[in-house]
Amino acid sequence: MIFDDTQCQLGEGPLWHPLRKQLFWCDILGKRLHTKGQHWQFDDYVSAAGWTSETTLIVATSNALRHFDITTGDHQVIVPLEADNAITRSNDGRADPQGGFWIGTMGIDAQDGAGAIYRFYKGELRQLFAPITISNAICFSPDGTTAYFTDTPSQQILQVALDGDGWPAGKPVIHIDLQGTDFRPDGAVVDVAGNLWNAQWGVGRVAGYTPAGDFIESFAFDADQTSCPAFGGDDMTALFCTSAAVGLTGPAQGKTFTTQTRYTGQLEHQVIL
Repeated sequence: MIFDDTQCQLGEGPLWHPLRKQLFWCDILGKRLHTKGQHWQFDDYVSAAGWTSETTLIVATSNALRHFDITTGDHQVIVPLEADNAITRSNDGRADPQGGFWIGTMGIDAQDGAGAIYRFYKGELRQLFAPITISNAICFSPDGTTAYFTDTPSQQILQVALDGDGWPAGKPVIHIDLQGTDFRPDGAVVDVAGNLWNAQWGVGRVAGYTPAGDFIESFAFDADQTSCPAFGGDDMTALFCTSAAVGLTGPAQGKTFTTQTRYTGQLEHQVIL
């Protein structure tokens, strides 16, 4: 079912704020941060967010990580993000269990290898992986020992071990291989059992995979370009999914959806500034 009728050109980055019990999401091309019944306009592309307190978020724009006040709409730069690179913008991002915030970048026109994946942790922004063409599927195992991510054109979701502070402790290896299929991995989230739920661009679905990488089931949505899932609701069993209208026609394209599931999501982790 449709959760919100707002049509996003490129919906992304849904975040269920665990203290406010409120969903936030972005329209990257519209340069807007949304919640149901309200939006905030930015001057730059805005793609992902994490929560830092009951009233504040960390928000990734095309050239910075910003501290955003939900009450006033004010925001200030925390740290620049590829601010000297005019061809890139932020894309997918999520907080890790240790309190860090991972954020991927990509070329505005999806230029090959123009992007990277970074981690912001306690004031430090460090590049982790490059080159990346379209950064996506950033999410984490419940115990904080594993991170997942993809470069969408590769059609492979990778996993990498993390140390106690949440930094990568080895080289990424293949977790889910979708090569040879019609499934192009976009945003992803992990539930409390460690299952990974991946929005798959162009086929209108969110697919679930066990911690071993085996397919469980999928949820279909009426928009073709499903972009990123999030769990939320009072008992964290509602699955939300953003979508993109860019390049498509039809009344459901670009809207934000929800469906009830038998799975329970993790509470999103607080980002430590």
